[in-house]
Amino acid sequence: MSIILLQSVSTLGAIGIPVLIIGSLGLIFGLILAVASKLFEVQIDPRVEEIISALPGANCGACGKAGCAGYAENIVNGGEEINKCAPGGAAAVAAIARIMGISAKAMEQRVAVIHCSSGGYNNTRWKYQYEGIGSCKAAVNIAGGPNSCSWGCLGQNDCMAACKFDAISINELGMRVIDFTKCTACGACVNACPRGLIQLVPYNRNVYIKCSSKDKTPDAKAVCGSTFPCVGCGLCAKKCPVDAITITDNLARIDYTKCINCGICATVCPTKAILDLLVGIRKKAEIDPEGCIGCTICAKACPVQAISGEVKQLHVVDKEKCVGCEICVSKCPKKAIAMV
Repeated sequence: MSIILLQSVSTLGAIGIPVLIIGSLGLIFGLILAVASKLFEVQIDPRVEEIISALPGANCGACGKAGCAGYAENIVNGGEEINKCAPGGAAAVAAIARIMGISAKAMEQRVAVIHCSSGGYNNTRWKYQYEGIGSCKAAVNIAGGPNSCSWGCLGQNDCMAACKFDAISINELGMRVIDFTKCTACGACVNACPRGLIQLVPYNRNVYIKCSSKDKTPDAKAVCGSTFPCVGCGLCAKKCPVDAITITDNLARIDYTKCINCGICATVCPTKAILDLLVGIRKKAEIDPEGCIGCTICAKACPVQAISGEVKQLHVVDKEKCVGCEICVSKCPKKAIAMV
C-alpha cells in the first residue's frame, strides 16, 4: 500500500511541476502583455468613430479609400476632404463638418450615364451567341466580344452586379438604364465596365452623347443595328454656343464645365446620337418689368442673343431663341429674371 502511495505522489509530482511551471510562465507573459498593451496603446481619436457613424456604410470606394473606416481615419488624421462620400451626399458632409468643427464644403451632385445606345436585343448586330461566363470582362476577351461594335455594351451586366444601390435595370428593349433617383455616383459601375462606357456627370446637366463608337461613319453605321451612332460630323460642335463640344477620334465629347444645358446639339445631330432629357419641358427666361433696370448685363451674357433692350430701358426675352441656359438668371444684379 505504501509503495502505491509513493508511486502516486511521484506521478503527481512529475505532472504537477511542469503544469505549475507552464502556468507560472503564462501568468508572467500575460502580465507582460498587459503592461505592454498599456505602454504601447494606440490612442484612437473618438471623432473617427463618430464619422464612421455619420457615413452610410456602403463601403463603395467612391472616396478613393477601401471603405468608410479608412475614409474616416484619413479625414481625422490625414486631412482628407470631407466631401468625397457620394452616397452620403450633403447630409454626410454637414455631419462630418460638425464633428470636425469646420465649415461644410459644397458637394457637386453627380450621376452615372451610359454612353451607348446599343447593347439591347435589337440595337446592335451580334457576331455570335456568347455562352461563356456571365461577365463583360470575360466576354470581351473572346474575339473582342459578341457584338459587332467594338465600342458598345457587351450586355453581361457587370455594371448591374457592381451597383449596390439597385440603380441599374434593363428595360423592355434590353437596354441598361440608370435610375438617377437611386444613383449615388459611387463610381462602382464606372470601374466595372471594361469598355469605359459609363461616366459620372453633373446631376444638373441633362444632355448626353449616347455613343462611344470611334469608328468612321460607314463602319459605325454598319454595326449599330437599329440605332445610329455618333459619326463625328461636327455639327453639334459647330452649333454649340459655348464651345462645350469637341470631336476626337470620330466621337463627340461634351465638356460639362462649359455645357449650359441648352440642347442645341441634340436638335442638330443627324443621327440622334445625343440625348436631351429636357426636350419639350425646358424652361424659358422671363424678365420682371418691375425689377429690370436696363443694365444690359443679361443681354451681353446671353450666348444666343435672345435678350434685347436699350440701356436703362426694359429688356425682353425672345422665347423662340431662348435655350433655357439660365446664364442671364445668374448674371442679373437685381434678380429680375426667372425661368418659367
